[in-house]
Amino acid sequence: MKRPPVFKQPIFRSNRTRRPRRPHPRLKGLSINHLLPNVLTVLALCSGLTAIRFAILERWEPAVIAIVIAAILDALDGRIARLLNGQSKFGAELDSLSDAISFGVAPAFMMYLWGLKGAGTLGWIAAMAYAVCCALRLARFNSRLGVVDLPPWAYNYFTGVPAPAGAGLVLLPMTLGFEAGPSIVGHPVVIVPWTLMIGGLMVSTLPTFSFKGARVPAQWVVPALAGVGLVAAMLVNQPWWTLSLIGFAYLGTLPFSTRQFRRLQSAAELMQTDAPEDDGDGADKRPPSVPV
Repeated sequence: MKRPPVFKQPIFRSNRTRRPRRPHPRLKGLSINHLLPNVLTVLALCSGLTAIRFAILERWEPAVIAIVIAAILDALDGRIARLLNGQSKFGAELDSLSDAISFGVAPAFMMYLWGLKGAGTLGWIAAMAYAVCCALRLARFNSRLGVVDLPPWAYNYFTGVPAPAGAGLVLLPMTLGFEAGPSIVGHPVVIVPWTLMIGGLMVSTLPTFSFKGARVPAQWVVPALAGVGLVAAMLVNQPWWTLSLIGFAYLGTLPFSTRQFRRLQSAAELMQTDAPEDDGDGADKRPPSVPV
């Protein structure tokens, strides 16, 4: 007896398309080039937080050293990111958050516990104003990231005092107090206006040297290296006087940076004024020169 034929029906209909499988989500690993700058930024943040701990214990000298280490790490992470081509938006945001704590909150906390507390409410207002000014300065800097409409001569200048330099300047009375004694430089009459002034410099529109594109002439390379060695020796033997001199030297550069910026700005405006007008046909509308 013959069995009836079995008609196998297709599993999928001919008029239906098979849905492709979705790949399983996997986290992409980060290369060392992208990870190393972020590691330095986290270390700078840890150094700033350690400064707060030393300030609570009233160990002022290690607290200042922790801020200096945070500034060195902050200067290195950006350079290394550019050298290794490891820039990222995550790194830029992490760097700003780290700077706000290491160079805004930590120095303000240190100065309040060291000398501003004696001024009462006015001292707290000064410390809080400095921290807020640092956050505003960093927010303004972040808003300008990726902006390419700046003229070429303006890339070597910051707008206002940068956050690491502001932290060093606001701690200048403390470093002087380690050698000269806190009776004069640590008095609230001195440090309250000083803290407010440094906060104002950070949010000001004062052009300051960035030193990123600075080039050392060939004949000055050996003296510059010798100067670096001299500064290192001074830091080992007289660290607080040396840090104070560096702070005053940076303050001394502010008038020169402003004058140089204004000079370059005037030269650029003069070049634009003297540029030939072009109506689109490439013709030069300047009057022909008359030989004399």
